[in-house]
Amino acid sequence: MDDKHMQIGEVAARTELSLRTIRHYEETGLVIPSARSQGGFRLYTETDVARLMVVRRMKPLGFTLDQMRDLLDATDRLDAGEPLDDGERGALLERVRDYRRTAADQIARLRVQLARAEEFAATLESRLAPAAPAARQ
Repeated sequence: MDDKHMQIGEVAARTELSLRTIRHYEETGLVIPSARSQGGFRLYTETDVARLMVVRRMKPLGFTLDQMRDLLDATDRLDAGEPLDDGERGALLERVRDYRRTAADQIARLRVQLARAEEFAATLESRLAPAAPAARQ
């Protein structure tokens, strides 16, 4: 097997995604393996792994599969090296900027949720702290 290709198990280990999740992303067209072995095994490249990492990072921010596909399409077109007129390039960059803004907004919301969760855990801890010495008696 070519050193540049990885089987799905290695990709799963590197991305911390399950085999089932990777297969689902293939079925939905998000990340298609670059090749197949003679035995029919999926073979992935570093580029495929990078795409999976984009998807993995978007998921906890609440992006839909369609949004993930749209962002990957925009970045693929920007990275393809094919000539783009200024209007098309500008429109693609604006799509990426929109996703960056949405991600930043969602991160801010998640920080608020995390702070509230930490306050709750601290409240529980403070309620248990005085009980601990009494429980030992």
